[in-house]
Amino acid sequence: MIDADYPLERVPPRARYSWFNVAVQRFGQLSDLTQFLLGATLGAGLSFWGAFWAFTLGSVILEIVCIFVGIAGMREGLSTSMLARWTGFGRYGSTLIGVVITLSLFGWFGVQTAVFAAGLHSIMSWLPLWAWSLVAGLGVTLLVVRGFKAMGMTAFITVPAFLGLAGWAMWVEISRHDLGSLVASPPFGEPITIATGATIVAGSYIVGAVTTPDMTRFNRNTGDVVKQTLVGISLGEYVLGLAGVLLAYAVKSSDVVAIITASSGVAGVIVLISATVKINNWNLYSSALGLLNAVESTTGVRLNRVGVTVGIGVLGSLLAAAGILERFTDFLLILGVVTPPVAGIMVAEYFIVRRWRPALDASRATGRLPDTEPTWVPATLVIWAASALVGWLSDHYQWFGIPALNSLLLAGVAYVVAGRLGLVRGTREQAVEQPATLTV
Repeated sequence: MIDADYPLERVPPRARYSWFNVAVQRFGQLSDLTQFLLGATLGAGLSFWGAFWAFTLGSVILEIVCIFVGIAGMREGLSTSMLARWTGFGRYGSTLIGVVITLSLFGWFGVQTAVFAAGLHSIMSWLPLWAWSLVAGLGVTLLVVRGFKAMGMTAFITVPAFLGLAGWAMWVEISRHDLGSLVASPPFGEPITIATGATIVAGSYIVGAVTTPDMTRFNRNTGDVVKQTLVGISLGEYVLGLAGVLLAYAVKSSDVVAIITASSGVAGVIVLISATVKINNWNLYSSALGLLNAVESTTGVRLNRVGVTVGIGVLGSLLAAAGILERFTDFLLILGVVTPPVAGIMVAEYFIVRRWRPALDASRATGRLPDTEPTWVPATLVIWAASALVGWLSDHYQWFGIPALNSLLLAGVAYVVAGRLGLVRGTREQAVEQPATLTV
């Protein structure tokens, strides 16, 4: 029997949603406490216009990745880790991607849960912070076990509440300060470069961008993918991110809970911590999908999505209680250079090299998975590792350009060159186990 969320199969046409339903969830991923935290982080180290250009450059990277990877996911109806099997990585390479996605979003789940718990603790200090971390994480876990539909309903409630709060917080603080003075404020923390800021922006959502197929596989056409991406990222990054910069200048702190408490009081904290649910449920959802693929591809065992979700949720809650939020910026910088090459390779394979595209095209009309898949694709693994290393070195030694973009472009170009030279090939092809019930 197939899981109604199709974690290891194609999503059939009858299970797709309207673009607005998916777009609300896309925007929900970018309209939360983390955007304020990101803005506050940039405000501490950059001028307002420096933060603006960091957001601009980082957003362009994210939009390009989301649109192209998202279109592939929409066409094929497959999750990121499943799609990776036929977009350059092969069966076991996709296992590595599944592990990376799981660990990355597992970490993000911990970060979001820690912020959620800090908000709860600020207004209800009768429980210690670690206990609130467990309460917050387990609460989100119970929601995610209900699947995509329940997550959509949550977003329809929390997104409008969050936007109302963001507008209120801005109005309150701007009324206390001169806008021109805030825009002209110098950074109040350790200075960073615009390139580093752009990498932090890209890193803040790059895993979400790479896992876009987990969401767009429920879309109906290409236009839907483009619309929801442009609207969601532009509003999320510019409006909420720059609002976070100004609020940080006003309060002279990068502590997001302190900022919101100063602007909106207890009511603001309550709305914000509830709004965190809509992004954290996707962190947990995609993390579970990545692990399901990793286990199925290596052992042939199809784990239960609900059980995996509960397990990751419990561990992520413990991670939050252990204090992951203290390493927030370092965490984003690592993601900002390690993850982009995955998208560069997938896009290059699907749209340009097309080594396994015929197999996807032939099976799509029947709702099946391709009959065979490559096991390992050695060239891909070399390109991924080399591109991630170059991205890290670009950031560490402040080379020219944006580290996240450097690693993304290098991976894509290198994969195309390897394809033209005939180096992109699997060690062998093996049969694919089809789902028990096929739905067209």
